[in-house]
Amino acid sequence: MPLTTTEETTTSDEITTADGPATSDEITTAGGPATGHEITTSDEITTADGPATSDEITTDHATAADHATTTDHATTTVRARTLAARRIAELGDRARVCGLYGALGAPLYHDLATYDDPETRALLTAVRTTPGPVLDLAAGSGRFTLPLLATGRQVTALDLSTDMLALLRTALDRAPASMRARCTVVRGDMSRFALGQRFPHILLGTTSLSLLDEDGRAGLYRSVLAHLAEGGRFLLTVLERGDSDGPDETAVRVTGAGGTVYELYEHWPAGADSRSVTLLPADPPQDDSPVTVCTDRVAVLDLPRLEEELTASGLTITSRQFLSPPGERHRVTLLTTEASR
Repeated sequence: MPLTTTEETTTSDEITTADGPATSDEITTAGGPATGHEITTSDEITTADGPATSDEITTDHATAADHATTTDHATTTVRARTLAARRIAELGDRARVCGLYGALGAPLYHDLATYDDPETRALLTAVRTTPGPVLDLAAGSGRFTLPLLATGRQVTALDLSTDMLALLRTALDRAPASMRARCTVVRGDMSRFALGQRFPHILLGTTSLSLLDEDGRAGLYRSVLAHLAEGGRFLLTVLERGDSDGPDETAVRVTGAGGTVYELYEHWPAGADSRSVTLLPADPPQDDSPVTVCTDRVAVLDLPRLEEELTASGLTITSRQFLSPPGERHRVTLLTTEASR
């Protein structure tokens, strides 16, 4: 997830909570210290759906057919050994745990979306080489769609989340009429869509692909090939761990476009097949009001496997562009592909 401003970066060895510094070996809750893989409290941890017990906090499961396939909740497991779980435990009954792309989480995600980051700039530059309409898959609240419209392109924005698309429509309502006229908003599943149109450019941003399982990705590739114009290009990005010796968990304070400061936790051990992201307001009111805590677990799809799948599906990789400096925790690669001849 692109972030507007990084104000403070911490790791599992230095983050400070209400009880003081926390380490990966000591998680203190209202009921006392907990070590290893469990939380010990005098009360159960309550999510939006009721109490969560044992050593994990889990919200409702929803099939991840798109980066926006949840309603209010998503498959989410926050292990008690993580700093994010400690923070949730501190909130107690105030925590309203939800997914990032549903009714509660979508506004927070949208607040942190940035339209001026290396990935967005690289995609806009790539699209400029060929005229014609653009298909933005997993468009969400318009992170790519809105900048593309601002350049004069015609854009079809496809997403499965009604909540994310509602945010996009709100942004379009505030945009000039000429921009609105050039945007077609479609609620649809990126793993199986039929739009009756071909595009010289189809885009898919970071992390969206990794929320599809193998069958879903195969369906995506088939749908993309069915919608690529002659000589058209499918541009997609993949996110990998760029360091091997960094901490398993990081925590940053980030400022949204509306001025709200958030705590963003990421638990991603090197070599793991998934990563967990937790987002919540950094300074909630000092009362008993509910606090929205967005958390999702996202599968990790490495570049070699992705390239193998693309080739097998009938897509040829024509270029690779690394968008992150060497050694950074998040390594983003932009792949340009076209239908194999």
